[in-house]
Amino acid sequence: MNTHDLIGFSHQFQTVLESIETVAPVECTVLLRGETGTGKEVVARAIHDASARSNNRFVALNCAAIPAALLESELFGHERGAFTGALTQTIGRFQLADRGTLFLDEIGDLPLELQPKLLRVLQEQEFERLGSGRTQQVDVRVIAATNQDLLGMVRKGKFRPDLYYRLNVFPIELPPLRDRRQDIPALVDHFVRKFANRHRKQVDQVPASLMEALTGHDWPGNIRELQNFIERSVILSSGSILRSLARELVRSTPDTSSSGTLMDAERAHILAALEGTRWMVGGRDGAAARLGLPRTTLIAKMQKLGITRTRQSSGQTGNGKVYEFPANGSAGAELEEVGAAISIAERAVAGSWA
Repeated sequence: MNTHDLIGFSHQFQTVLESIETVAPVECTVLLRGETGTGKEVVARAIHDASARSNNRFVALNCAAIPAALLESELFGHERGAFTGALTQTIGRFQLADRGTLFLDEIGDLPLELQPKLLRVLQEQEFERLGSGRTQQVDVRVIAATNQDLLGMVRKGKFRPDLYYRLNVFPIELPPLRDRRQDIPALVDHFVRKFANRHRKQVDQVPASLMEALTGHDWPGNIRELQNFIERSVILSSGSILRSLARELVRSTPDTSSSGTLMDAERAHILAALEGTRWMVGGRDGAAARLGLPRTTLIAKMQKLGITRTRQSSGQTGNGKVYEFPANGSAGAELEEVGAAISIAERAVAGSWA
């Protein structure tokens, strides 16, 4: 198994590595559970690389990043003329991943109306493209991931129980970074070397005071947040010693001392990052980068948590585009626009693979 990106010596992480080694050669569905940024896609790739499918494609799809109206086409493809704007036949992710592995991230955001279709392809390994009556046969291993309580969603009627049990054949729980603090120094060393090489910097030392601050931080965004923090520090470093941005860690930590829900803490953390970046969502110095989240995921979380900004001052993305979130908290149009752009780009990539 290639463990280049699997860094850690803690008991919690060694348990994850053992699970990867156990399930990789077995042809079964895997469900990765853990908070955002805990490395679910890295683990999914490790499972694929250690399996008999390693010479074939690993295809990833974030179910939360694609508007519901386009998600069925992304998964299963469509025929020319299947809907307005369908000018050519398009191959879906399942067909792209034939004989390989399909990684479905944020599976809890899969719309209820699509869940029976996913269940069918998991059980029968067959489906039809949109606008076609011809059944397509595939051989795909599915690895799903979520940061939500799927069983709780099943009880509330928001997720099909039969699909949940079909996905939950071999669950792997990924611990948050705050529960494996002893791994942080090794991760910091890994990221410092990685980004120093990428950005042609000579950084090779981390001050003890900074390492202590990094180890003591709770990292709500987990490994992704740590990775982005180290990259930013490397870029700002001018010598061999990593520049300390420890004060940023203090500013970005939400106050959870008072009684409140986890959602309240997440909302406070996102708001702090947005205020710290003057509501710039995307870009290297935007709130998404600080939180260790994809830009589209942050926008979706803002919509879900009702995070808004008045029209007097607009949020700005990394490409200079301004987003104004309506007073009622709905960011649906903005999210759909972003998702549609991603869908088009990903479809272009899919076309080059086909």
